[in-house]
Amino acid sequence: MTPHPSPYKSTGGLRRILNALRYSWQGLKAAVKYEAAFRQELALAVLLIPAAFFLGRTTDEVFMLIASVVLVLVVELINSAIEALADALSVETHPLLGRAKDLGSAAVMLMLIFTGAVWVAVAVSRFVLS
Repeated sequence: MTPHPSPYKSTGGLRRILNALRYSWQGLKAAVKYEAAFRQELALAVLLIPAAFFLGRTTDEVFMLIASVVLVLVVELINSAIEALADALSVETHPLLGRAKDLGSAAVMLMLIFTGAVWVAVAVSRFVLS
């Protein structure tokens, strides 16, 4: 049996790239508009990314600091997508939908802890061990 192709999938080319950019921009706008956690983390990113250039002493340190902050935003976007999908399926309490939301939230928490650890490690290296 040949799988039936989705009518929503594009075949490629420049049009696909332009559509992907448009959909990505729509997703970022939706995250800013509807997701309080994303807005809070974005505000933190606006402060921390410039701070990375002052705290990091090497290109590698600056990159690690910025990458950890950007990854928080990425994980939050994925978590928000999971939550939106779960809510679209049902707003009723369902153990599997609840688990999916909790797992997404746990991913964000772990990324925030990791980011905090990276920033503390670089700060300690810079100010305490130097």
